[in-house]
Amino acid sequence: MRAIWKGAVSFGLVNVPVRLYSATENHDLSFHQVRASDGSRVRYKRVAQADGEEVAYRDIAKGYQAQDGTTVILTDEDLSTLPHRSSKEIAVESFVPSAQIDPILYDRAYYIEPDAMGAKAYGLLREALRESERVAVVTVSVRSRMTMAVLRVLEDVIVLQTLLWPDEVRDSAELNHLDEVSEPKESEVAMARMLVDSMAGDFEPSEHVDDYKEAVEALVTRKIEGGEVHQAAGEGDQDDSGEVVDLLAALQRSVDRAKAGRGKAG
Repeated sequence: MRAIWKGAVSFGLVNVPVRLYSATENHDLSFHQVRASDGSRVRYKRVAQADGEEVAYRDIAKGYQAQDGTTVILTDEDLSTLPHRSSKEIAVESFVPSAQIDPILYDRAYYIEPDAMGAKAYGLLREALRESERVAVVTVSVRSRMTMAVLRVLEDVIVLQTLLWPDEVRDSAELNHLDEVSEPKESEVAMARMLVDSMAGDFEPSEHVDDYKEAVEALVTRKIEGGEVHQAAGEGDQDDSGEVVDLLAALQRSVDRAKAGRGKAG
């Protein structure tokens, strides 16, 4: 596992040298737009809305659209003047009850691992969080953006969970039909409670399967085995945007394993 960040957690006068690792990975299926006749990838060009002219990457700047619709161009020099905290520090601001943070605010999760010299202080912070049943509210710069986050304990590792800013959560008052929801009768509530009790259980993530992903992979595997593939001339495993095409490679490995398994069975 490769660290994406190296710095220190600071709480009070204690500094804990740590490394940060992504705790999750995205397994979403990725489909590309291709020409149906031969599977050739469809490419997109960056063009200016004003005249349709293609714009070179070196000529692209950052633009911020104001509330009145006007666009303000921000240069690297402009952005360098903005306030920012060291990207090498996770600063603990307070310890709060975890129940006070609504799960809707949780965003990305990262594992925090101590450097060798910070192992003792890491263990101290971990046990303090565990015994207090609180989370540490921190500020941190991850992938160049300053954000709120919390530190919490998961088994034996401290997890940093970034939080959305309050204005990033949409106001539920904007929903259209909530006022049409009526109060249920007590008999209906009692029946619903019985249904909940009859279906009560413990959450076991391993019991839940992404059947759509498995079905797509099985379908693609059958097509590969049947020779229904296209290898367009000049096509590589990576497009201009840097997106890596890894699904086909993973499926090919699955096919190889399946064939090897049939060979052993034979």
